[in-house]
Amino acid sequence: MNEVIAHLTALGADYETIDCDPGLADTADFCAAYGFGLEESANAILIASKRPPGQFGLCLALASTRLDVNRAVRDAMAVKKLSFASAQQTIEATGMMIGGVTPFGISADVPVYVDEAVMKVQRVIVGGGSRSLKLRVDPEVFGRMPNAHIVAGLAAPIGPSADSI
Repeated sequence: MNEVIAHLTALGADYETIDCDPGLADTADFCAAYGFGLEESANAILIASKRPPGQFGLCLALASTRLDVNRAVRDAMAVKKLSFASAQQTIEATGMMIGGVTPFGISADVPVYVDEAVMKVQRVIVGGGSRSLKLRVDPEVFGRMPNAHIVAGLAAPIGPSADSI
């Protein structure tokens, strides 16, 4: 976690910390327990390539959206096949457990793909590097991270599609 705070400090980020019960670290549980909306919280999800194997990308998308893994994420990572990284792969690649993963403090070798909708939120809540901490940051900081890429259409709103109405 010290790497997370050191990274935020080095970036000159405008942030605040929010302590949380590790049992409530999963985004939906955290939001329900602490009174935050899914539209102001973001999930950091590690993606692993299968073809070619061995590449990782960390995707950041609002909790009210769903990653377009089969098209947008695959295109952003420039790979042919990918999947969500396992819990063990996530720990090995980021040093963090699912529920606490954050784009801050990870290896600069891991690209961070930020859905453009995240950039439109005044302040966004992300993992803090452990299941007992969340961060509330000004999303402009992602635009200053050398390994971050803002991607249009990385995620889509969750809910019925226009075709089903």
